[in-house]
Amino acid sequence: MSGVDKKLVRAWVRQQAGPARRAALPVVISGSFGTLIGIGQAWCLAAIIGSVLVARVLPGLEPQASLHTATGLIAGFAALSVARALCLCVQELFAARAGIVARARLRRSVLDSVIDIGPALLRRQHSAEIAALLVDRIEVLDGYFARWLPASMTWMLFPALVLIAVLAVDPRAALILAVCGGLVPVAQAVFGIGAALASRNQFLAMVRLQARFLDRIRGVATIVLANATDREAEALSHSADDLRRRTMKILRVAFLSSAAIDIAMVAAIILIVLTQGHFVHLNGLAAPSIQPAPHLTETLFALFLVPEFFAPFRGLALAYQDRAHAAGAAEAMEGLGSGLAAPEDEIAQERESPILVVTVRAEGLCYRWKEQGPLILDRVDFTVTPGDVLLLDGPSGAGKSTLIELLLGFIKPDAGRILFNDQDIATMRGRDIARHLAWIGQKPVLFAGTLRDNLLFARPDANENELERAIKAASIDSFLGHLPKGLDTEIGEGGFGLSGGQAQRVAIARAYLKDAPLLLLDEPTAHLDPQTEQEIMEALRRLSEGRTVILSSHSEAMKAFATATLRLSSDRNRESLS
Repeated sequence: MSGVDKKLVRAWVRQQAGPARRAALPVVISGSFGTLIGIGQAWCLAAIIGSVLVARVLPGLEPQASLHTATGLIAGFAALSVARALCLCVQELFAARAGIVARARLRRSVLDSVIDIGPALLRRQHSAEIAALLVDRIEVLDGYFARWLPASMTWMLFPALVLIAVLAVDPRAALILAVCGGLVPVAQAVFGIGAALASRNQFLAMVRLQARFLDRIRGVATIVLANATDREAEALSHSADDLRRRTMKILRVAFLSSAAIDIAMVAAIILIVLTQGHFVHLNGLAAPSIQPAPHLTETLFALFLVPEFFAPFRGLALAYQDRAHAAGAAEAMEGLGSGLAAPEDEIAQERESPILVVTVRAEGLCYRWKEQGPLILDRVDFTVTPGDVLLLDGPSGAGKSTLIELLLGFIKPDAGRILFNDQDIATMRGRDIARHLAWIGQKPVLFAGTLRDNLLFARPDANENELERAIKAASIDSFLGHLPKGLDTEIGEGGFGLSGGQAQRVAIARAYLKDAPLLLLDEPTAHLDPQTEQEIMEALRRLSEGRTVILSSHSEAMKAFATATLRLSSDRNRESLS
């Protein structure tokens, strides 16, 4: 892992550590109880077997434990087994809950970052990569929160508890466990580097496959017309095969890591047995006689605790891949700029007071799309007050859509500033900017679902009366009766099933429901026939009453709707307000 990647992971871990470790604390506590119960189980089992061996092999000698004591130990072992099963169940429940809560918190934080950046993010990241981050990468982090964090908190604690118990009864066995256990982290460090690299490469292959698949689905009509279906299918097959190979490489590294722990555990068992003397010795030339080694119960106790001692190391090794997934997620979040921001506390926020009016003022706005490119906007100044309709006029490429994106907060000016009610929007969060405005573009974004769901998208808590008023104001009631199920009619993605004018009315109704004081209109009547344009304009006039409106349009009818005009020219040195 490179130095930059390590810094990303460390920063990400620090920001997630507080709430994530608090959520993992019940897992650690229940696991500690489970380890203590396991130590008790090992002692009961060692005492039972030791007493049985002594009674069977040397019946003439005084047994170490009476039959009554052995019966009590068996009952105790059974009770401890039930208790440990309950502890393991509780531990798994706490781990699952920690993973669910942490992933929900992280997904909310990342989604907030995506919303704050806005559509400008798509200019530097593919939509499939963003979707993979929000869905796949964060979902895979379940193992990081549910397994890796608890394992990283307990991989020294649990072996220490076992080591203390062994040390109390057999110091030599405790020394062997300590030495063999100390070698495990060295092997884990070697294999962990390979696992992290393999996991990162696997995620890159998965993102490439997702992006390729999404692009091909979007362009399926073009692929069919170009008779390129076989070629694209083969390319997808190669990408899928590359993902398979990278996934198998992760599994190979994981198996090697597990083998290192197995070797250390077997070595510990053999050394403990060899250091305890012989169970068999020769009695002269006669047949060998079997005698129990001294401290047989203690030796068995140490042997039974060997798997318990190495279990946390095995859990840490199995979860190391989850940490590698966190490295990939941290890199992807770094691409969001604010993606590594600390998540907000999960406290219900009070409903903020509504914004009644907005005065928009631009001062010396300058913007260029490329660092060395020409200025799209050069020292633009204007002021729009409530009740005004400012028209952005100019040829294509003059910067009208760029100015709209600046007002939406999707991009930041290179120089100058935009103020909403004397507050610079550069200091405002994306959601705070969105509270001030409603936007209607050339083609409204409609989702697959009912017409009601698409209308309520702007304000899910709107009641039926508010919804009815928005429907009438946007003249949706003029065609609502012709739909098979009225508001519950299913429409397709992109407004499939509605005409362009009907879809635009849905956008206007959304703006009515949102009731924002600033209205941004970007070619709202483009591609509409004259009659539909007049109907949309009537709805927009009703919507604009008392609001601050900024309009971009080439339509002469829409230009007559304006009270002031900001002329933008392809000559970057000329902008005028009239």
